[in-house]
Amino acid sequence: MKKIAIFIDFKGTELSSYTRTLLGFADTFFGSEVAYYLFSFAGPKQASIPQLKGSVIGYQINAGNSLFAETTELRKLGDQISALSIDEIWLSKSNTSDSVAGIISATLGFQIVPNIKQITQKGDSYLIQKSIFSGKATAHSELSSSHFVGIFPKGFGSDSNAASVEVNFESLDLETSKKYSIIKVDTHEGSIPLPEASIVVGAGRGMKDPGNWGIIEELAQTLHAATACSKPVSDINWRPHHEHVGQTGIKIAPKLYIACGISGAIQHLAGVNGSGKIVVINQDPEAPFFKHADYGIVGDLFDVVPRLTKILKEI
Repeated sequence: MKKIAIFIDFKGTELSSYTRTLLGFADTFFGSEVAYYLFSFAGPKQASIPQLKGSVIGYQINAGNSLFAETTELRKLGDQISALSIDEIWLSKSNTSDSVAGIISATLGFQIVPNIKQITQKGDSYLIQKSIFSGKATAHSELSSSHFVGIFPKGFGSDSNAASVEVNFESLDLETSKKYSIIKVDTHEGSIPLPEASIVVGAGRGMKDPGNWGIIEELAQTLHAATACSKPVSDINWRPHHEHVGQTGIKIAPKLYIACGISGAIQHLAGVNGSGKIVVINQDPEAPFFKHADYGIVGDLFDVVPRLTKILKEI
């Protein structure tokens, strides 16, 4: 029986949406002949997860500084995974994968495969399509269906329709070196986190002034969406840096991305090309973004956005 480790993330006491979609895909992909080992950092001791066809064991990892654990601590986690004779490891692209995937891959000697867009089985191998060059190309590869770490984009797969079951998570303690400690972690409350948003409204320098952002926030609020911005906007402190979407910022994959006053430079496209649908609003008909849009509106965003918001409120 194949043993699959899946790193899962929680939002409070509930599974994150991208964890649910990855679990749903894994359940369909593997069927019943598999044992799942679910690992979480700072998750609850007991949680509801979709019922999976295979067996399930949960582990709550207790490291001195959670995801800020030192490399030596994460190597010990790799040793723990090795002792369980895990065949492969699956993660969604997240803070967790950024923190642990590379170190665990190196510790175990597993091949790491990021940006997986599609995966199918072929005998004892996997056929994998993965995004490369910031989404500008797709690589096709075949590799052994064991001893690899796979990283999937957020939103990969689909939610399982299975009933939820309660899983108790055993404690997995990692010895801490105590060379440093986290004094405080500031979190952003009261808004939808960009990585988890199914709808995102972004804006760029076409807004002309930070004081004009009210129309973007009103549209986002109407759509129950998150707000985002281009790199130049965050660089000049018009918007907070945690809203920066792009190659050097946050990469998102919402069902809908609305870009207002953003020209569509390749660096920005690299962060949003995983979106289900892209709508571009720009008064320049030659803006590069239109070549990548599913729908485009050529017009003054200060006219179009309020009218769009008004229509949506009336629906």
